[in-house]
Amino acid sequence: MTRHEDVNGLPSESAALLQLARLKADLSQRELAERAGVPVTMISAYERDQRQPTLATLLRLLRAAGFDLRLHLAAYDPHDETLADLEAGRSEAERRHRDGQLRAWREAEPRD
Repeated sequence: MTRHEDVNGLPSESAALLQLARLKADLSQRELAERAGVPVTMISAYERDQRQPTLATLLRLLRAAGFDLRLHLAAYDPHDETLADLEAGRSEAERRHRDGQLRAWREAEPRD
């Protein structure tokens, strides 16, 4: 099977969106699959970039997680490529530190 990661090893936009929506909804792959009426292997394959969903399928999966995807045309901005280049230049220790910060952020309780 072909992986669809970019040259920096980052996941495709669809894989990242799907996983982000699932995690933000606090759903397992199995729970999302049940809500969407698809096999759990499909969710796994999409999140691992083993398969690419059509736009219609991606929208359906995101809705099953409780989200809408809103698209609009905008002028090209090299921001994402700049971030990808920065990520590619990070050491393993820097990535572990960043991942620890992200975990702490995800686990933090919101203030009232």
